[in-house]
Amino acid sequence: MKQNRIFNFNAGPAALPTPVLEEIRESFLNIAGSGMSVTEISHRSKIFDDIINEAIERTKRLLKLKDNFKVLFIQGGASLQFIMAPMNFLSDNKTADYINTGTWATKAIAQAEFLKKDINIAASSADKNFSYIPKQFNLGKNSAYLHITSNNTIKGTQWDKFPDTGGVPLIADMSSDIMSRVINAEKFGLIYAGAQKNIGPAGVCLAIVREDMLSEIPDNLPPMLNYSVYSDKKSLYNTPPCFGIYVIGLVLKWLEETIGGLEKMEEINRKKANLLYNLLDSGEFYKGTAQKDSRSKMNVTFRLPNEELEQKFVAQAMENNLGGLKGHRSVGGCRASIYNAATIESVETLASFMKEFETKNG
Repeated sequence: MKQNRIFNFNAGPAALPTPVLEEIRESFLNIAGSGMSVTEISHRSKIFDDIINEAIERTKRLLKLKDNFKVLFIQGGASLQFIMAPMNFLSDNKTADYINTGTWATKAIAQAEFLKKDINIAASSADKNFSYIPKQFNLGKNSAYLHITSNNTIKGTQWDKFPDTGGVPLIADMSSDIMSRVINAEKFGLIYAGAQKNIGPAGVCLAIVREDMLSEIPDNLPPMLNYSVYSDKKSLYNTPPCFGIYVIGLVLKWLEETIGGLEKMEEINRKKANLLYNLLDSGEFYKGTAQKDSRSKMNVTFRLPNEELEQKFVAQAMENNLGGLKGHRSVGGCRASIYNAATIESVETLASFMKEFETKNG
């Protein structure tokens, strides 16, 4: 008989911490003694002002952001950021550099090209089916920024160390590994992350902009596509995704107060990933798709000997309360997304199932 909740390895929308879901359930009909749900209160109210300010302050503490960083909440997901970043930061007399490491980087490049901007592909791992993170890159002349995708959900690769740009602003799509490890935020001019993979529900994107970047923004942008407007209006130019911001705040509270910060979260994530990668490396039945020095600690991608076995693996895993293990439709195979909310117990249970499945089908 199935348990009420499965171990959720979906890539996004993905698992949320159980204590966060329980807190949402307990307070949903009556937030902060208001007699209303968080989905009903005014975004101009004192209650919501406290909610968004707490989310901002927790973001700053967890990432050790200095006062020169603005924390913004924007609708449209990371996909909107693909075009917002070049609209705001790539003037006609400059070049933008992109490192292409797979699907989401490719989409970001396409949006910059849609604007008919000057784009330079500084490096790419397309030559080996995006199975690795490039070690070398070449910046174009008069570069406005270098854009990277910090973690690649589909191909299962991740930047271990971020590139040294020599003063050129670094922009990163961190949708799938934001808040999973300690980073040096000073390296970045812009960090953006769709919430639905690692910090909250779908519908809101966290953007962190270094203040000096705002001076580069042209005056003729529509307000809803202008980072300065979000900064000046504290993400309240229009009605923001209130529920999503509320949940992000709760997830950050869980990270800070229950887990103990990003140092501890990084340690846990490394342990989870090692459990699965050690298993992949222990025999011939499972084969990881990412090169070992580029492996993601968030998305473990692997193949079985044939597609028939992969389908059987996914189906039997679901029968054992292990969900979301089918690989992305564009590449097939299998994938375990082990974001922050995935517990060590869930990964241990998955590893045990994988060993059993190999014994029966190997």
